[in-house]
Amino acid sequence: MRLTLRFLVPLVVILGLFAYAVVPVVDRLMVQWFVKDLDLRAKLIGNTVDDSLFEVIDNDRTKTKKKVQQFFDRMMQDERLFALGFCNVDGKLTYQTDKFPETVICPPMPATDESLEPLSDVVELPKGPVHVAYHMVQGSGRVLGDMILVHDMSFVLNRSEETKRTIMAFIAAVGAVIAFITVVIAQLSWRGWVQGMRGLLHKGPRGSSSAPPELQPVVRDLRNLLRDLETDRRLRDDIQTAWTPRTLKELLQKELAGDEVIVVSNREPYIHIKRDGKVTVKTPASGLVTALEPVMRACSGTWVAHGSGDADRDVVDSADHVDVPPGHPQYRLRRVWLTKEEEDGYYYGFANEGLWPLCHIAHVRPTFRSADWEQYKRVNEKFADAVVQEAKTEDPVILVQDYLLALVPRLLRERLPKASVITFWHIPWPNPEAFGICPWTEEILHGLLGSSIMGFHTRSHCNNFIDTLERFLECRIDREHWNVSYGGGITGVQRYPISIEYPGRLLRQAKPIAEARKIVRARYNLPPDRMLGVGVDRFDYTKGILEKFRAVERLLEMHPEWIGKFTLLQIAAPTRSKIEQYQRFREEAAVLANRINRRYGRNGYEPIILYTEHAEQQEVVDLYRAADLCFVGSLHDGMNLVAKEFVAARDDEQGVLVLSQFTGAARELPEALIVNPYYTDQCANALHAALSMPATEQRDRMRNMRGILHDFNVYRWAGRMLLDAARMRQRARVVHNVSRTLFSPLPKST
Repeated sequence: MRLTLRFLVPLVVILGLFAYAVVPVVDRLMVQWFVKDLDLRAKLIGNTVDDSLFEVIDNDRTKTKKKVQQFFDRMMQDERLFALGFCNVDGKLTYQTDKFPETVICPPMPATDESLEPLSDVVELPKGPVHVAYHMVQGSGRVLGDMILVHDMSFVLNRSEETKRTIMAFIAAVGAVIAFITVVIAQLSWRGWVQGMRGLLHKGPRGSSSAPPELQPVVRDLRNLLRDLETDRRLRDDIQTAWTPRTLKELLQKELAGDEVIVVSNREPYIHIKRDGKVTVKTPASGLVTALEPVMRACSGTWVAHGSGDADRDVVDSADHVDVPPGHPQYRLRRVWLTKEEEDGYYYGFANEGLWPLCHIAHVRPTFRSADWEQYKRVNEKFADAVVQEAKTEDPVILVQDYLLALVPRLLRERLPKASVITFWHIPWPNPEAFGICPWTEEILHGLLGSSIMGFHTRSHCNNFIDTLERFLECRIDREHWNVSYGGGITGVQRYPISIEYPGRLLRQAKPIAEARKIVRARYNLPPDRMLGVGVDRFDYTKGILEKFRAVERLLEMHPEWIGKFTLLQIAAPTRSKIEQYQRFREEAAVLANRINRRYGRNGYEPIILYTEHAEQQEVVDLYRAADLCFVGSLHDGMNLVAKEFVAARDDEQGVLVLSQFTGAARELPEALIVNPYYTDQCANALHAALSMPATEQRDRMRNMRGILHDFNVYRWAGRMLLDAARMRQRARVVHNVSRTLFSPLPKST
């Protein structure tokens, strides 16, 4: 016993001193890293809004305060911004948001040297520290003052505490391991213990360890722990990463060790159809496909989807595989076949007559039938079976897409327990009262919580999902870290705003703006000087197509000068035509468009062109480039990628985006003209403003929105989910290694 204490007491003292010295240093470095990141973030925000804020403050003195407040309110949608203020050149605080701290003051005078970095500081408030940065607002050779950006640093404290806990746990684990070995080995042989410790601390040639054989497993495990902790630290923040297809491939190879990626969705990225006796390929009108297809080209994985084309069976191999894209294969498509009864019950019935209207506040009553639910379960099992068949390893990364496959995550968790299942819900998630209308609420939630990560477009959708879980399931919810413990597993609930490929392949092949304008106007029999607005949607009642038509009618009532000079071209791709609600909606839209055209049409002029056929992607890009404005009027939408596609297509930095406030995109593109599609007069005024907007203002707005798309593209969306999956896998390995080290039998001494 005395011999054991002679080793244990110094060990405890040394580890305690080590922890006392190291933890504060690591904590200080963490805070310094985050402060530097906040400096960069404040500079990026300042540079982005500089011109717009200058115009708001300088142009109209009589309404400046209200406009600045509105401008600041839009900026405050950023979750990490705590407050905003503006100081004039005299050092007086002239504008501020509600929570602006009294202890934050204006700098003595604005910086005059543009090369200077923005001033910044960390200020302690009762609620905790905040980061304060000052950005000079200037334009036209004049300086108006300084914008003050106050960032909430509570997340820094949370991450700092998490880091300290991790280090302390690591030190405790190391101490426990060494103490255990010390007790056993010291009792057996003093000389063996000394030699073992020397072997632990000494590295031989080429990094090999000279430890005796019985300690080699411990040495290897400790080194693995250190490597895993270092990897976890490097995965913590991707704010400075430039996301490209190459970045995504490197992420898979380095952080996920080349693990296979499988995407499973109802809709397939390429549909083979028979036309005039030949097999042709069509790309479906789908935001999901728009987002995921470039990701799969970068990942080179497998996409499991429903084969819906009438020629799909003709092109697959014996295992129902086909390599895509056609002509330049980069990944594999595995098709799942459904019977007519399965498709009617699962897709048209439960998914689109039940869950779709339930999750969209579009005033259509959801319909739930037991027979549809049975088909929904059967088809989800069929998709899960296909994924398991495609998995070549026991721990693939599986991305499950949308409300049509809500039961698949749990089925995969039962069959591939080591897999990382990332489920992304592309449509809104309603409040608990609304979702509780579904008779099988608990079954759906149980299925979704088979996911490792559950992703949504917006924080409000995450909040609604957590509230629904709290209402209907017995589970443990950690709102600080957005984790849900249920059924022995943990599901992370996170916000991942989806985006598009930027810059896109189609844009690189696009026609010049002038040529596109000429071709589109000739195709739809429009004169060259006609102002053109476009809407590109599936023919769905949630897209606000009727509301857009009424806005055009009201525009011509309020501003008759646009009669004969403006046309709205609405592309409405047919969808879910078997559902009666959609049939009635198409008829209603056609009747409304004809009535408005009869009222204002003259000499061949029609204010509304309703095109109800599928348009190929390249045709849609031509429309975006030819239009003077794009009108996105969704009544309720998860994100709506049409808005982002229009912005991406305008490399001439012209055109105006009129965007519904009920889209996720409205939170990311505040430079668009944000409207309430139910408020017809507001929409009409926005159309008038868009048609009358000077080219310089169009350029400024479009430039800012394109900058957002550049930094937040679809590769970043996928990369952040995969990074989080990699982080969870690393943590699981750390826990596994610690458990194995602590509880595995000690090797027999030789």
